[in-house]
Amino acid sequence: MLLHCNASCCTSTFSLVSSSLRRQDHSEDSQNTVIRRRHNARSLSLFTRHNQNLKQNKNLNESPETFVPPRHDDDDRSKLLELSLVTRRTPQFPGSIYAQSASDPDIASSLPSLRNFLDEGESEREMIAKALEIRRRVTKEIIKESLVRKGRFGITYATNVTDRLGEFVDHVMIEAAALKRLPEFSESRFNIRARTVIEDSNFVPLVRWLKYHEFSYNRIGKIICMSKGNLDSIRIMIEWLKTIHVKGEFIGVAFLRSGDNILQRSREELDEIVDYLESNGVRRDWMGYVVGRCPELLSFSLEEAKTRVDFFLQMGMNQKDFGTMVFDYPKILGFFSFEEMDKKISYLKEFGLSTEEVGRLLAFKPHLMGCSIEERWKPLVKYFYYLGISKEGMKRILVVKPILYCIDLEKTIAPKVRFFQDMGIPNEAIGNMLVKFPSLLTNSLYKKIRPVVIFLLTRAGVSQKDIGKVIAMDPALLGCSIGTKLEPNMRYYVSLGIRVHQLGEMIADFPMLLRYNVDILRPKYSYLRRTMIRPLQDLIEFPRFFSYSLERRIIPRHTTMVENRVNFKLRFMLACTDEEFERRVRDKVERRERFEAGLDSEDSQLLDDTISDEEINSSDSQEVEEE
Repeated sequence: MLLHCNASCCTSTFSLVSSSLRRQDHSEDSQNTVIRRRHNARSLSLFTRHNQNLKQNKNLNESPETFVPPRHDDDDRSKLLELSLVTRRTPQFPGSIYAQSASDPDIASSLPSLRNFLDEGESEREMIAKALEIRRRVTKEIIKESLVRKGRFGITYATNVTDRLGEFVDHVMIEAAALKRLPEFSESRFNIRARTVIEDSNFVPLVRWLKYHEFSYNRIGKIICMSKGNLDSIRIMIEWLKTIHVKGEFIGVAFLRSGDNILQRSREELDEIVDYLESNGVRRDWMGYVVGRCPELLSFSLEEAKTRVDFFLQMGMNQKDFGTMVFDYPKILGFFSFEEMDKKISYLKEFGLSTEEVGRLLAFKPHLMGCSIEERWKPLVKYFYYLGISKEGMKRILVVKPILYCIDLEKTIAPKVRFFQDMGIPNEAIGNMLVKFPSLLTNSLYKKIRPVVIFLLTRAGVSQKDIGKVIAMDPALLGCSIGTKLEPNMRYYVSLGIRVHQLGEMIADFPMLLRYNVDILRPKYSYLRRTMIRPLQDLIEFPRFFSYSLERRIIPRHTTMVENRVNFKLRFMLACTDEEFERRVRDKVERRERFEAGLDSEDSQLLDDTISDEEINSSDSQEVEEE
């Protein structure tokens, strides 16, 4: 072990001595030889030749009489003009034509005379225009630099914003030139003066604030140009819009669509308009929604606002109806001219509506005012005439479902009518369907109408020849939900023992059978089977039994029949008026008494089993339906 330790110590000592000797030798070599970084041969030759050309050009500039400038195109001249107006030293690269040496005080000293690059025939006005354009580009670069350095914006965002600040760029350029008259800026460069104007206007914080409020750079540029240099008015106006509950992107919409003078109006004038609208039914918390969607209100004077409000109040509207109308469709108050509104109201009166009825119609559906007479209303009226709808029918459609006069004819109404025609329904029946149930045209063809028709054919037992009849008799069936209305009703009837094909015949006879509430059907069926002790076949033959009131018609008439010991079929029992039912009961009692006395034959008992269709139809008009 001792020998091993001694050997290892000797080895380590030797290695330390040898390493120290190598470091000493290396330091001595480094002192003797100095290694300098050199260009490669190609770059060095180009650099040497370029310096020789610079010296020759400098000697030529000292004697302008002997210098003949080369011919340059428009791009070269514009670049030279721009370089002459930029006072900062531009980065150079090997091979640059106009290089700036270390001895030059600025870049202009390394350039030839500016007039040598201008055409002799070029006027002074054109020279000034070119110089202004170059100065405008320099100003845009200064604004972009301020956004990037002080605002911490990305270069792409800063470029997009700057490209949309045309009028503000001119404002900065003019104000920077005006600062030259002040003693403290008399010797300063243009760049310094432009940066001073930008900082004093709080431009960068305003852009940051507008971006925080979800303004796009397009709107930022337009709003800043609208301010005409008074950027503080933008912040004041936005704060006022927030007080009336204008939110989000609609703040920018209110700026851009409220007119160029919105920033020049005082808050007192705007508050007067808002207070007047609030006094006529437009609630304060609705005001932001109304102004955000109809900013033209802010460009009106108080007198014009009063005139527009009185235009609708004179049609019989109260303040509550007026407020809800403006909230439903804010454009109706400030988007249309008086001439256009008068023309549309006169056209609506041609349907037979009075002024008060038109007022109620607009309060219910103000979107009518936004429809064109030539493009919407007249083609629709011609189409309704083609379907055999009378003027009174059109009036009913307008009053019940005015939205039909606002939707597209070719894309929404015509495909549904063609679908009904393909089912075999004639045009007159289609017209009656639309008058009876105008909401039919607002249902989706592929999500509502077709699925209901398929359900009736495949699940409810309606035959192909009866489907058109069912739809024509009860078009409201197409508006029912399959899952919550039609399917539960169909299962209930099947659970009573009615076969599917029998159910289809019952629906063809009385389509409303599928629209009743099951909770209303159960007590009627229970009374029929348990109290009246009638067979199920009576119900299959007369499905309209479910349309009559249990308390007001079925029970009283059944009680009368029991008291007088007479019996009628369900059709003769229910499908008649009270006077007709009492007459039938008396005739039945008299015939029974004569029969018991032996005065009449048994065949006279069967006379009560005949009833005309006119009597059934007249009685059906007085029936009480429950859903």
